[in-house]
This record gives sequence, C-alpha cells and structure tokens, in this order.
Amino acid sequence: MNRCIELRKTNPLLGITLLLAFGLMPLVKAVVPSPDGGYPNFTTAEGQNALFTLTSGAANTAVGWFSLKSVTTGSFNTGVGAGTLVLNTGDANTASGTAALLFNTTGFNDTAVGAAALLHNTTAADNTAVGAFALSNNTTGDDNTASGFQALLNNMTGSGNTAVGRSALENNTTGSPNTAIGAEALVSNTTGQFNTATGGSALSNNATGNNNTATGSFTLFEATGDANTATGFLALRFTTSGSNNTATGDGALENNTTGNFNTALGFNAGANQTTGSNNIYIGAGLVAIAGESNACYIASIFGQTSGGGAPVFVDAAGKLGTTTSSMRFKEDIEPMERTSEALFSLKPVSFRYNKDIDPTGTSQLGLVAEDVEKVNPDLVVRDKEGKPYSVRYDQVNAMLLNEFLKEHRRVEQLTKQFQTTVANQQKQIQALTAGLHKMSAQLELNKPAAQTVLSDQ
Repeated sequence: MNRCIELRKTNPLLGITLLLAFGLMPLVKAVVPSPDGGYPNFTTAEGQNALFTLTSGAANTAVGWFSLKSVTTGSFNTGVGAGTLVLNTGDANTASGTAALLFNTTGFNDTAVGAAALLHNTTAADNTAVGAFALSNNTTGDDNTASGFQALLNNMTGSGNTAVGRSALENNTTGSPNTAIGAEALVSNTTGQFNTATGGSALSNNATGNNNTATGSFTLFEATGDANTATGFLALRFTTSGSNNTATGDGALENNTTGNFNTALGFNAGANQTTGSNNIYIGAGLVAIAGESNACYIASIFGQTSGGGAPVFVDAAGKLGTTTSSMRFKEDIEPMERTSEALFSLKPVSFRYNKDIDPTGTSQLGLVAEDVEKVNPDLVVRDKEGKPYSVRYDQVNAMLLNEFLKEHRRVEQLTKQFQTTVANQQKQIQALTAGLHKMSAQLELNKPAAQTVLSDQ
C-alpha cells in the first residue's frame, strides 16, 4: 500500500508535465464530429459502464464492457476488453483482453495482455502476464512474469517467478522464485523453489523439488529431487528422486534415476548410470556400470602410453584407483615362498617406444607383456579385448623383494656357517700351534750335551 501512496504523490508532477506537453503542441483543428469517450483528467472511456465510478483518478483509459468500472481515485490504468479491471481501485495497471485482471482490487503496476490474463489477481503488484490465461489464478503473488498461453496459470501466492513459453510453470501455486523458459518448462511445479529451467519440457515433472537447474530440451524431464544441474539435450532426463547430480553434455547421466552426487561431463557421459551415487564421469561416451557407486572414470587416458612420469593405476574401462596394503582389505594372506621363482623365467629387454608414443626415442628397460603372459598370466594387464597390454610391475617388484629376502637369508645363514667354520678352524690352528711349541721345547731339552775332543798335538 505504501508503494501505491508513493505513486499517487507523483500525480501532480505528471499532470503538470502532461499539461505543458499538450500546451506546447501546435493547435490543430478539431475533428468533426468530436470523438466520444473523452473526459477530463486525461481520461478516456468507451463501452457500457466503462470507468463508471471514477471520481478524481487521472489518465485512465477504459475500452470495453464494464472495463475499469470500480476505479474511483486510481490513476494511470488502462483496460481494453470486456470486463478488464472491472473491480480495480489501484494504480498503473494495464489490461488488454477479455477478463484480463478482472478481479484486481488494490494491486498496482500489473500488466495483463491476453484473455483472462491475471484474471484472479486481487492485491498483488508488479506482475506481468502476456498470453491467454497467463497468471490467470494469481491472487497475491508479486513480481511474477508470465509470457505464453497458460504460463503460470495456477500460480496463486508464489512470487518472483518468470515463465516464458506455453504452459511454462503452469501448475505452480506457491513456489518462488522459479524461472522457466520454454514450452512446458517446469509445467508440473507446484511448491518447488529456486528452480531454473531453460528449454522445452525442461524439469517438466518437477513438483516440489528445489534448487534445480536445467538447460536444454527435456533436461531433468522426470526430476523430482533437489539441487540437480543439467546442461544439454536429455541430460539427467530420467532422474526422479536423485539429488545433487551434475550433468553437462547431451545425454549425460540420461538414465540416472535415484542416484545422488554424480558428476558427468561429456556427450553421453555416464549415460548408463541408474541408481549409483558418488560417481565421476569425464569424457564423451564413457560407459557406466548401472548401480555402481564411488567410481571415477576418465576417458582418453588408457591406451595413451607415456614414456615417463609417475605411475597411475587405471583399468581398461577407464576407472582410476589406488592400491592398498592394509590387511583390512585383504584375505587369504600367505607367504609368497616359491611363487616368486617365476622371475627366473622372465626375459628382461631393452627397447624404445614407437615414435608416436615417445618421439625422443628414449632407451627403455622392461619386459614384453606377451612373454610375461607365458610365464604367469596374472602378471599381465589386459585391454578391452583381453589382449596383453602391460605388465604389473608392482607385482614383479614384490616378487623381486621376496627373492631378495630369500637370498639374503641364505647369505646370512652361509655367513654364519662360514664364521663358525672359521672360528673352529682358528681354534684348531691355535691348538696345533700350541702343540708345536711344546714339541719344539721338548726336542730342545732332549738334545745330547756337546762333547769336547782333545787333540794329541
């Protein structure tokens, strides 16, 4: 009501401006006969009971049966069509079309163009309806914009909604502030809030879901959940109660139904996903596993071999992951023992990758997957066709460690045996040396005494 009072305060200034404008216009000869329906205060009325109750209101135009019949002090209203603004007492309303703004009373700044547009509006303000039955059932909702046949048809108290297109937000009643652009966009929405749909039938079946954004025809077509974002034709089309999903690309996450927190980027990315949650799909055409959760798929990595860099584990389906060594995730734990002896049959080679893989032709050292397969098939990584693609070098390293430890233990044992043998031999040598010393001493004692021979000369 305050806005209405403020608007009326501007009437004298506008009146003076209009008078000056008309006063400065060159004098022209009046038409004969004079047009009927011209009245004081810039008022025009044409039709049975048009502007019937007007008192001090200014600059009103009423054309049609009972148009603007109830206005008294209201100003700047325009009603063109039978029954337009028939109950209106407010200001600055424009109605063009049979029964447009028919029941408006104190609402102001409303614009209705089309049969029965804003038909039931009473006190709401700042609404714009263009199209037959657009915002037809709105009563007290403010700041709504509807353009198209039956756009926001059933809105009653919802505010701040924008609907452009046939039947866009047709069934919205109290939801606010939603934006629908496209035929039947958000057509089923009733109480859902903060939804944005751009494209024919986008978010078509959403009723109570909130904070959804759909850009593209049939995006989020079946959605009823919350906080989904879809960009691209058919993106997240069959999602029902799934929430917090993000899909960018035609057909991205198209078949997701109840899965949550999924992210897909690329044409048909994650299209086969149905009920799984917490998945990431990056790349066009990535085939998801229906119902799988907590997976990450990135296209254009597997098969693009690099001549160097840090190792990343990725399987043939494009699934990324890391290995774990915790016993919490292992079963059937046993010593490797002689399993690692398969290493002795492997044939390490030196080589260079093809130029299309490594243009520098850096010398490499490693194994050939086909040769390893013959020794132990479990040591080979395979491609989608099941052909040998790479070697599980992490497993080879574990086998090398086992053989090293085995050899280390053997060396330790041999060292201990050698040390024991040496020690024993040292003791024997010492004993023999001592015995020799004793024998030498005894021999010295047993030697006969030296005798002196006298000569006769």
